[in-house]
Amino acid sequence: MLSLVLASFLTFVELNCENLFDFRHDSLKQDTEWLPEGDRKWTPVRYWRKLNNIGQEILSCQEDGVPDLVALVEVENDSVVFDLTRRSLLRNAGYEYLMTESPDVRGIDVALLYQPFTFRPICYDYLDITPLEGMRPTRDILYVQGETLNRDTLHVFVVHAPSRYGGERATRPNRQLVIDRLTGVISQLPETAKVVVAGDFNDYADSPALERLEQLGAWGQQGKPRLHNISRGATGRHGAKGTYRYEGRWESIDHVLVSSALLDHVEQTLINDAPFLLEEDKKYGGAKPLRTYNGYRYQRGFSDHLPLVVRFRIP
Repeated sequence: MLSLVLASFLTFVELNCENLFDFRHDSLKQDTEWLPEGDRKWTPVRYWRKLNNIGQEILSCQEDGVPDLVALVEVENDSVVFDLTRRSLLRNAGYEYLMTESPDVRGIDVALLYQPFTFRPICYDYLDITPLEGMRPTRDILYVQGETLNRDTLHVFVVHAPSRYGGERATRPNRQLVIDRLTGVISQLPETAKVVVAGDFNDYADSPALERLEQLGAWGQQGKPRLHNISRGATGRHGAKGTYRYEGRWESIDHVLVSSALLDHVEQTLINDAPFLLEEDKKYGGAKPLRTYNGYRYQRGFSDHLPLVVRFRIP
């Protein structure tokens, strides 16, 4: 709240938590890998350490106060997000949250943390995705409509698109399906709507799916919001040139897009690559995100993704 009232800023964070599972079995989900007796030896100690690590990562995204909105990807269930906001390092941060309950076979969902003094939800919905033939059920899109401190209405969409497992080209229609569902809803909003779309799209900024999302309203369709990828080309202060590193190359599959009505209010977009979130890349040189596991070797890290941070000016 202090950042918005005193500095007229609203801070938005997007973060893929990388397998933020609890240590209890859900008989309806394929989560046995993340149990104390599972392949990962996912014990209560490791679970609570992971929660505190994610809490520390979120808090480090803003020097003055705490981020106002945090879009989280790869959180297993309500219990996990409750523990994160009530029992971890975030317990005094004052966050409330909304999240999906998706048919994803592993139990993976998305969530939105919010500061109730700077963002008041008006309504929310789950945008379900009807799978294509042969496609596994995937994550719902979380849609939250809320009011900021200056009484502006903000439309927030949190996305976790299907992965590239099985090949990029073969799985491209799965991600396009998510984009089509998303654009179908956004296109019903007025051109003046203030929209934020954030998450892990498992695609790059120049991919067909992301370019299609940016083309929404770009073909002379009067009255439709147009989206802009403000995270395209974002970098960190300590050398990160993407939110994710694969075989020595920085890449970005996490994105934040905003509508034209919000574009002029974007003060800054950057990647939080604080040194404690990184480790030496011994194989390829340089640094990479310090993740929880290196293969199956536990290393007490944070995530294989770095957070995206956007600061909006509030008029």
